[in-house]
Parts: sequence; C-alpha cells; structure tokens
Amino acid sequence: MTYRLLLLDDEPGILNALTRVINRIGADRLGAPCQISAFTDTGPALESLQNEPYDLVITDFRMPAMSGLDFLREAIQRQPGIARIIISGHADLPTVVAAINDAQVFRFVGKPWDDNELQLAVIQALHVYALGRENQRLADLVRIQQGTISRQEAALRELEAECPGITRVERDEHGAIYLDEENL
Repeated sequence: MTYRLLLLDDEPGILNALTRVINRIGADRLGAPCQISAFTDTGPALESLQNEPYDLVITDFRMPAMSGLDFLREAIQRQPGIARIIISGHADLPTVVAAINDAQVFRFVGKPWDDNELQLAVIQALHVYALGRENQRLADLVRIQQGTISRQEAALRELEAECPGITRVERDEHGAIYLDEENL
C-alpha cells in the first residue's frame, strides 16, 4: 500500500517545502510510503482528482482561479472519502468555520507552519482516512452477513474507493455507453 497525496499551492517554493516536510515523515511513522503529486493550478489538480485516487489533499486557501475551500468542495464531489487539510497565512474565524463545516477539513494549518505540526497533521489525517476505509469495509462485511447488501454492492464500494468514478457509467441520449476518449 502507498498513500497518495495531492498538494496544491500557487507558489512552487511552498510546494517544494511541503514535499520536503512530508517526505521526512518516513514510511515507518505513516505505515506506508507516500507518493506526492504537486500542482500550482486548480485546473490540472481537479483533472488529476478525476482520474487518480488520492488519500489526502493539502491545499492553500488563497488560490488565483478558485479558493482552496471551493477546490475542496469540488474534490469532495470527485472523491468523497478523501482526507483534507488547508494551509493559509490569511485566515480569519469565518474562513476556518466555513472550511470545517462546508468542506469537512481535517486540519487548518497556518503559514508559516511548524514542520512537526504539519507532519503530525498529515500522519493523523492519513490514519483517520485509513481507519474510515477499514470501518466501511468491516461494516459492509456485517451487512453482507445480515443480508442487507450483496457481495457485489460491497465489491463495487471497495472498487469505487480505490478508483473513484470507475463504477459510474455515462450514457448518451439513446442509452449507449459514452466513453470519454480524453480520459482513456
């Protein structure tokens, strides 16, 4: 198993610093190695969320095209179970409350951050994410045993968690399956 992280900040230097701090955590403390994808623009980051499964997204609050909060709302649409952290040097109480209530942010980290605090937030977010997935898997097993969902439904849920969007089929106006050639 490898944890997949998406980092988003419009400043490349911040992305490099985030990557260095996260890479110093070590697989022994996380329970698995990390694979990091870093983006300076929300467009490619959202496209990546559409095509790749992630365990954690860390975004700056202030982005040029779309706020970090709006980005997280979009991320939730694409991958509902993804863990979320916002970093910001310009946060006020209403912003923090909106992030927690609307985007269900796991942690709000201020800039400049303390490396240990950020590492701890990442470790905790990934562990909570992993526990949530394991709880869902176990709950599905109980439902199968109780007969409330089928093995097929449980397998589809697990497949959707691993590869978001794979279980959704788009059809055209005649009912034929629509394939988006750009995403093949």
